[in-house]
Amino acid sequence: MKGNGTWNIQVSQFATKTINPIRQVLENLNASPNPEKEFISLSIGDPTIFGNIEPHPAIMEAMIESLKSNKYNGYLPSNGCESARKAIAEYSSINGLQIDPRDVIITSGCSHALEMCIGAIGQPGTNILLPRPGFPLYQTLCNSFDINIKYYNLRPDQKWQIDLKNLESLIDENTVAIVYNNPSNPCGSVYSKEHIMEFMKVAERYRLPVIADEIYENLVFKGHQFIPCAALKPEVPVLSCAGTTKKFMAPGYRCGWIIINDKFGRFDEKFRRGLNNLTHRIVGCNSIVQGALPKILKDTPKKFFDENIDFIQKNAEICYSMLNRIPALRPIMPEGAMYIMVSVDLSHFPDIDSDIAFVEMLMSEESVFVLPGKIFNFDNFVRIVLTAPTELLLDACQRLEKFCSRHSISNGNCELPSDRNSLKTNLRKTVAVD
Repeated sequence: MKGNGTWNIQVSQFATKTINPIRQVLENLNASPNPEKEFISLSIGDPTIFGNIEPHPAIMEAMIESLKSNKYNGYLPSNGCESARKAIAEYSSINGLQIDPRDVIITSGCSHALEMCIGAIGQPGTNILLPRPGFPLYQTLCNSFDINIKYYNLRPDQKWQIDLKNLESLIDENTVAIVYNNPSNPCGSVYSKEHIMEFMKVAERYRLPVIADEIYENLVFKGHQFIPCAALKPEVPVLSCAGTTKKFMAPGYRCGWIIINDKFGRFDEKFRRGLNNLTHRIVGCNSIVQGALPKILKDTPKKFFDENIDFIQKNAEICYSMLNRIPALRPIMPEGAMYIMVSVDLSHFPDIDSDIAFVEMLMSEESVFVLPGKIFNFDNFVRIVLTAPTELLLDACQRLEKFCSRHSISNGNCELPSDRNSLKTNLRKTVAVD
């Protein structure tokens, strides 16, 4: 009976199970920056954090126009206003895809899109296949909904391609979907048309829908191409998740979307209604952004995207060249997105026993912060963000080299020039050759 007794407020199981592995690891890190050195954080995938990359003026102008119009101050339909959904459909109709605005749902960022897809398709007792290494939010969302998880492997020796035999071996009668990520966070890999087709054949063979995290769409380096997986195998229903976060360099706008690619009607009306019902939980994405979205998608010039990609690719080449000279490290050259994964051979470090300890000591001694592979369910790696100003990235890589030289048992041949101008000259030569 309530009243006059002791307080007994209990947290829900849903809240208890909603644990972000990134926060879990970071909150337990036993390290703080070296106060004698400038702190360089290469950990967060926010391209705006250093101030060197900003949204294009056309994006800002579209936002201002939307705000001043006074048309977008109230509630919009929970699945998105018609003009914005039409703009997304037109923008996403590439590689032979013809998107109907009725198949577009606007969400509060791509993370929300993923939450809706996983929540609509999975339930307790079922399992969803997730990539390893992979974005830790997938795990967070599945755990929240009491969905079981099976991890399929990405192969670092094959530039992070999906181990298709491993993937296929995990499928059972309780598997309800495969989460697919291309271009990849944390790997920076970009899959070829042939590899995507082989993956989609597995999904078709086992009648499994795909939840495609394609937030880094078209953010690919020269010599590579982004291909939506839905464009290659229309027999497989795909829930494609994307948004303005990465390519448009506007993560704070919290604008994402789901595109229901389902040419053969595998998702029935009941499923579509259920997915749409989930939009009622937050009553729609930010209205000002929706008002601006048609102009953002249409008026942002290609040059803006090309310049950002060129900058990130240059940083990737520099980082790869520097770290590849250190015997204890083995970077894997990315092909897109904004990260590089680096293998850490702990046998070179007698006083370091894990990637987490490596990250802690690097921060304490050199004030450089990168994320341990443990966060991405892949031990003995670290992930480095590539969007920092080049000068800062150079500094961070030099500090990383000094750290390895201090702690490694094989440090005889990994010295880099201490003079920054000499370093830049050597790197330009190296990048040109590599």
